[in-house]
Amino acid sequence: MTTIYDPKNPLYTDEADVRAELTRVYDLCHGCRLCFKFCTSFPSLFEMIDQHEDQDAGRLTPAQQDRVVDECFQCKLCYINCPYIPELHEWALDFPRLMLRADAMRHATKQVSVRSRLTDSMMGRTDMMGKVATAAAPLANRVVGAKPGGLLRKVIEKTAGISSVRLLPPYAKQRFSTWFKKRPAVRLERRQGTVAVFPTCLVEYQQPAIGHDLVKVYERNGIECTLAGNTGCCGAPWLHAGDVAHFTKVATDNVAALADHVRAGNDIVVPQPTCGYVLKKDYVDYVGGADAELVAQHTYDAAEYLMKVHKGEGTALDTEFPGEVPQTIAYHTPCHLKAQNIGLKSRDLMKLTGASIKLVQQCSGIDGMWGLRAENAGISVPIAKKLAAELDKAGCQQVAGDCHLANTAIAEQTGAHPQHPLQVMARAYGIPEEPAGGHA
Repeated sequence: MTTIYDPKNPLYTDEADVRAELTRVYDLCHGCRLCFKFCTSFPSLFEMIDQHEDQDAGRLTPAQQDRVVDECFQCKLCYINCPYIPELHEWALDFPRLMLRADAMRHATKQVSVRSRLTDSMMGRTDMMGKVATAAAPLANRVVGAKPGGLLRKVIEKTAGISSVRLLPPYAKQRFSTWFKKRPAVRLERRQGTVAVFPTCLVEYQQPAIGHDLVKVYERNGIECTLAGNTGCCGAPWLHAGDVAHFTKVATDNVAALADHVRAGNDIVVPQPTCGYVLKKDYVDYVGGADAELVAQHTYDAAEYLMKVHKGEGTALDTEFPGEVPQTIAYHTPCHLKAQNIGLKSRDLMKLTGASIKLVQQCSGIDGMWGLRAENAGISVPIAKKLAAELDKAGCQQVAGDCHLANTAIAEQTGAHPQHPLQVMARAYGIPEEPAGGHA
């Protein structure tokens, strides 16, 4: 058994080694139990071990070990709260990275079903799907917008493995990059920064309005925006499916392109938290090298960068807000922003408008594609219902959140229309919504 989190280590996908490490970590987690409330992985683990009189984690079968892995949706909250992580303790416990290792082992040893592999392949090809769907948005949206639980959605579940009961985000008529390239040049009176926007698949194909408002808010504050060209999906769907080879290929290409942007004098700005986490953390682990480190050092969440400018030496944001400012905002804090350990920058940004912000820190149970898979709906939907209950308790005029998929889950459960914090800022500045941001 070896405590390995390095995907380049030859033992990384060795089944005997992985299962021995699972036993070690499961035993430690069972003795601690601090993380029982974060997801069903831990209650399931504790229940299975408690069934044995000696409470020996080594008695779990491979199928029982895998149940814990399958129920992990990479929220990272256990790592944030764990007192035994590598940086703090000799036990060197990193539960989320061990789950990724177990997924990679099962993928490499072909323990993943053909059906699951087909679902992984479809969900992982976000750029291909996005290009096709935006080109035929009216037709695509008839499919993804079909009534949850209806016949068409049940057919899609049977064939593609996507839950028939989840609300799916529609595709836009016009991609964000198309809008960006067609827009007239903007002359900045006072330059306070230069960034390359890494739009993410969700902004590029499904919610370009977030990108529109990001660019306009940045330019209002003297931040020059370029497009992070020659990049594609961050690769998170491949990574979370255990396909390390595919993820590493995607990540390597993106690192090369993004490093060129950084060397040209740009910081990288990401408007979605999962993708920002991947660029900052996972590219360093799976690609490594000077370019990956360079990209990680210069990658910022969209609100994080604005607050950096606001608190910078000789720089500041425009704090005049002549537009529409909600009196109260319930801000859903995405797990993958918490995992970046940057503080609550989106909350701090929206507070500049004068709005009263209430934090809602319940996980949405989405983790990118995990919560949309048919086999996970039974776990994911109740988590989303808990989030809806917390938002209802907050009783605010507006709901805001950085993660578009989490916002879709909120819309599914509450009927509300959450905004990205950059959209809240844009409306507060009096910047109207871009007409081309609509859906077919």
